[in-house]
Amino acid sequence: MSDSTAGAAGLLLGRRTYEIFTATWPYADDTDPAVAAMNTMPKYVASRTLTHLEWANSTLLGADVAAEVIGIKDRADGEFLVLGSGEFLRTLIEHDLVDEYRLLVFPLLLGDGKKLFDDGTTRRPLALVDTTASTSGVLINTYRRADG
Repeated sequence: MSDSTAGAAGLLLGRRTYEIFTATWPYADDTDPAVAAMNTMPKYVASRTLTHLEWANSTLLGADVAAEVIGIKDRADGEFLVLGSGEFLRTLIEHDLVDEYRLLVFPLLLGDGKKLFDDGTTRRPLALVDTTASTSGVLINTYRRADG
């Protein structure tokens, strides 16, 4: 996961995830390549309430989030990561703006929680392209669109 983070062109974040990250990552040890990447890469934040972003290289997305993300993807070379940001991710899914999913399955039962894919989510076939097991038993499953 550190390699994916360090090699990303940028981050797409929802407000809550941005607020959690901005309280931690700017103060983390920059000798870790993933930390250094997170602090220097472009960060695009979807929020209806924030007006000012303090974390370096952060940009607030406007009202038409889908159109702005399309523009960002068109201008950039590389992949953008969405970490956390469930509500924002559901918006990206709704507008068919997710090219690849890296879903981490942890060996832990928690009970109820938020669904990533709501009941109204449009059905889109995915193909498993990679799976890796970490030493702690976490499965990292990578899926891409099955239709191209």
